[in-house]
Order: sequence, then C-alpha cells, then structure tokens
Amino acid sequence: MLNQQHQQAGWKKEGLAGLIGYFTTVYIVAVNSQILESAGLPLESGMVATILASALGCLIMAFYANAPMVLIPGMGVNALFAYSIVEGTGMSFQQGLAVVTMASIIFLITAFTRLGDWLKHAIPASLKHAITVGLGLFLTLIGLEKGGLVVKGEHSLITLGNPSSAMVITSIITLFIGIFLFSRNVPGNFLVTMIAGTVLAHFTGLLGESGKSIDIQEQSWLLLPDFSGILGFGFWMAVFPLAIVLIFENMGLIHGQLSMLDQEDKFKRSYQATAFSALTTGFLGTSPTVSSAESAAVIASGGKTGKSALTMAVLFGATLFLIPWISMVPSTAIAPILIIVGALMVQNIKEIPFDQLSESMPAFLIIVMIPFTYSIADGMAFGFIAYPIVKLALGRHRELSTPVVFIAMIFLVEFIVRSLGH
Repeated sequence: MLNQQHQQAGWKKEGLAGLIGYFTTVYIVAVNSQILESAGLPLESGMVATILASALGCLIMAFYANAPMVLIPGMGVNALFAYSIVEGTGMSFQQGLAVVTMASIIFLITAFTRLGDWLKHAIPASLKHAITVGLGLFLTLIGLEKGGLVVKGEHSLITLGNPSSAMVITSIITLFIGIFLFSRNVPGNFLVTMIAGTVLAHFTGLLGESGKSIDIQEQSWLLLPDFSGILGFGFWMAVFPLAIVLIFENMGLIHGQLSMLDQEDKFKRSYQATAFSALTTGFLGTSPTVSSAESAAVIASGGKTGKSALTMAVLFGATLFLIPWISMVPSTAIAPILIIVGALMVQNIKEIPFDQLSESMPAFLIIVMIPFTYSIADGMAFGFIAYPIVKLALGRHRELSTPVVFIAMIFLVEFIVRSLGH
C-alpha cells in the first residue's frame, strides 16, 4: 500500500515536471516550422514534423535513458539546416534531409564508440564556444529580419526598418514583453510571449487567418531523404559542420543537465538517446532534435526519471490538434524569441580566453563570419582554418591536435574547390 502511494506521488511529481517542460518548449512548434518554411517546407507540414520529432524524441529519452530531458529541434541547428545547408547550397529540402541523416549517423557513431571522448578533448574549447556565440548572433539577425527591425539597405548591407510601421512597433513591444517575462523567470515565458505577440498582432492588423484542421493522411510528413548528391564534395561539406554542432552542443547540454541531477552516470545512454532521436528527424522532415536547455526547468521542477519525458511525449502528440491555431502565429511573435535565444547563446563569449591571441583570433573569426556571411558553415570554416595558422605563426604548434588540423584541411580544400568552380 505504501509502495503504491509512493509510486502515485512519484508519477504526480514527474507528471507536473513534464507539464512544465512541455509549456516551456511548445513554442518550438511555431518557431521551427517558420524556419523550415524558409527552406521550402509548407508551414503546416513543418508543424507536423516538429511535433512528431519532439514526441518521438521524448519517448526515446524516456524508455532508453530513463532521463527527464526534453528533445526538440534545436535552435541554431534549425538555422544551420534551413539557411546554410538548404538555402545556402541550393539543395532541395529532401537533399537537406539526407545531410541530416548522414550527420546524425556520424553523431550516433560518436555516441557508441570512443570517438566522442576523443573529439571532446581534441577540439579546442574556444572554437566550440565561438560556434555557439556565432549561432546566437545569427539567430538574432534572423529575428531582427523577421520582426522588420532591420531590412536590406540601399547603400549598405542592412539598415534600420521603418520605426513607425505596425510590424516594427508590434515586434518591439513583444520583445520587451518577452524580456520582462524571461528576466522574471515566469514559467513558460516564451509561450506567453508568443501568445501576447499574437494578440498584439490581431489589434495591429498583422494576424493571419487560422489554418484548417490537419489530415495526417494528406500530409507528406514522412519525407524520404534524397541521397542523390551523396557522392558530391558539397554534400559532405554540408554534413561536416552539422555533425560538429550536433556532437558538441549535445555533449555540453547533457553534461550540464545531468550534473544538476547528480546523475552523471546516465550521460552515456542520454547521449545515445539524443543521437537516435536526431537520426529519426531526417525521415520525419525536420532539422535534428537536441537535448533542449529547457530540460533544466524539468529537473528544477522535480523531474528525475523518464516519466517526465514520457509526459512531454504525450503532450507533444496532443499538440497535433492545435495546429490550426498555431498556424496563426505571426513572424512578429516569433522574432522576439529568436532574439532572446540569440542573446542567451552569446553569453558563451565569456568562456573564450581573449587574452590568448592564438585562441581568441580564430574564435573571433567564427563569431563574426557566421552572421556576416549568412552561413554557419562558412563562419566555422574561417575559424578552423585560422586556428592552426595562428598557432604555427606564434610557435605553439605543440598545442595542435590531429582532428583540428584535419578539419582545417577539409574546410580549406572546400574553399579551393568552390573558388575553382567559380
């Protein structure tokens, strides 16, 4: 009897933690689908893909790792997929999914072999943090564009948008609401921000009409990856940066979350579950899932096992019925979330040793070149190529690892091949 009561109390606590986790991450359905739309996927199909990938990811985490973490399409990773891999290279959406599949397979290999630990210690921390900062600036730029706060200038690359337009005013007000809610640590702050922004858009005449109900049988949500370009050098140069981001972002996120739980023994299976989940996304039609930073809210709310993840999986599945209303969310309600997430990612800049030129200069190149080239892959390439060059110039070649030199050579060869192609 006492054991049954204990189990019921455990389910109640874990279920509540899962509910909180769901409300802090469900914003991803609207945000991710708008980013996928930029890559050519219809908005409502993107919502279905995002929901299914999140639900399946949480199920894998629940039953394989028994950990209270939420897996959703990663912010930054989705931008890399949509703007660098698909838009930037001219690939079709299905070819982009093939890139996701191959990058996830590499991710999976690192999860089941010692390659993951080897890479973890071989790649400089300064470059890993620089990628996060560069992604943050890139997301911020996308958010500013979606909100109309910056536009393409006549005499410059970008300029300030029209401050008197309804779009800019609505975006700014929503942004301040989001900052206030986030700074106050209001539960589900991004979701509340999105709802507030949608209501504001209604009063400023920016709100679209609600979509129709989703008929799963009519949706091409099971999008088979197109591997027709797998023998091309450009295909693998798209796979490479995505695999690097997936490996190191998840290593950092999962380690930090499990340290909160004091259950670091679950790292291996949680990392493997995340890799399995990422692999499924190539067949569901979305960018890869990652162990979301919002998992910290689940743990802080009392989540300790896979019961919390299972709760989130069920709730994400139920979100399919909300698609007609989610499709109403305008870009002015999405833009502030991108800007705030970007600001959070930029905080990693404090981990970069700017007093060491051989570490700071390559990191700086990654940080500035990602948003300035509008390409995450190109920005990473500049930094990785510069790293061994600066080390050699300063006589610090002993600090170079074989993987860093190898990655730099691949990026350099890609630049040479591209230039010859032009």
